[in-house]
Amino acid sequence: MKFKIPQTLEGIAHILDCEYVGSADFPVLGMNEIHVVQPGDIVFVDHPKYYDKALRSQATIILINKKVECPKGKALLISDDPFRDFNKLTNHFNPFVSARAVIAESAVIGKHTVIQPNVFIGNNVQIGNDCLIHANVSIYDNTVIGNNVTIHSGTVLGADAFYYKNRPEKFDKLISGGNVVIKDNVDIGALCTIDRGVTASTSIGEGTKLDNQVHVGHDSVIGKRCLIASQVGIAGCVLIEDLVTIWGQVGITSGITIGEKAVISAQSGVSKSLPGHKSYFGTPADEFRKKYKEIASIRLIPDIIDKLDKLK
Repeated sequence: MKFKIPQTLEGIAHILDCEYVGSADFPVLGMNEIHVVQPGDIVFVDHPKYYDKALRSQATIILINKKVECPKGKALLISDDPFRDFNKLTNHFNPFVSARAVIAESAVIGKHTVIQPNVFIGNNVQIGNDCLIHANVSIYDNTVIGNNVTIHSGTVLGADAFYYKNRPEKFDKLISGGNVVIKDNVDIGALCTIDRGVTASTSIGEGTKLDNQVHVGHDSVIGKRCLIASQVGIAGCVLIEDLVTIWGQVGITSGITIGEKAVISAQSGVSKSLPGHKSYFGTPADEFRKKYKEIASIRLIPDIIDKLDKLK
């Protein structure tokens, strides 16, 4: 998330009421999670296990809960609770604005786009030309939809990320300040849910087709011309490259990559990154032929045990 107006280190420290390390006029251009940070961004870290990763990242301002040696060319914000203060910055620079109409006045809707009854379109939404949005679709603030996109009834674009910190007294929610981006020629089935990014965009690439009841988690990026069948669950921060096919009821864990032209068979559980140009099956998902050989071998076990018992 980039700030509309560049900030300074001193200014951000004043908002958070915290100490800082670095020049008072050190430029602060935005804030992001560590997997999408760029120079000028703030990233937060609150566990020693991840200090080095944050300090070595592309982020140039690190919101951290311990005063450490500051890398050259970077700055620190010292906070007793970086998670809380990251939320404070999201609320400050991208506050929630309640809807005043079913279709916001600030929404931009292209030529020949059809909006069916009972569709909600939030603040600053952009919808391209020749789209068809069916009844009872909810499109949250700042969503961007390209041209020739079809979205079927009951789908929700832009719900919050499923991201919580487990504190002793409760689960503390990380506030979502990102959005959803749908590229041209995408079809989205009924009752799909696509969560917005925490600070960046959850995006669906050009020509991709989603069946009914597909869930896409926060900050996931789906490439061009992918086919995703019904009841697939994709966790947050997943990268699915171009021309991937995912059949029904596949579950995909967070933070992994599915390579180009991979095919994942129905009811598979994907727990690690999978190279492209191969077919996969099973839980945990593995190469199709290898997995079926394993299943065939397992079926032989009772006969093997029976033969061993007879030898005794």
